[in-house]
Amino acid sequence: MNKAELIATIAEDASISKAQANAAIDSFTEAIQKTLKKGDKVTLVGFGTFSVSKRKARKGRNPKTGEAIKIKAKKVARFKPGKALSEKI
Repeated sequence: MNKAELIATIAEDASISKAQANAAIDSFTEAIQKTLKKGDKVTLVGFGTFSVSKRKARKGRNPKTGEAIKIKAKKVARFKPGKALSEKI
């Protein structure tokens, strides 16, 4: 499912316009991004938790040349599904 299909589904289920559904999705994703950027986590009971974790710097290989390269440390977004979501899948 892409964003357009998600917007159409939410608009239909909530009996709102596609523009309103798009605004809601944009607001939701922006709120999660801002929270993660601060280093906090977002927990939606029954759905899951969005959080930030740190990846250490490590060595890797360039697959094209086989040359050893250094991969920088960075922060990555994580999602851990909640119990209710896991059971429905």
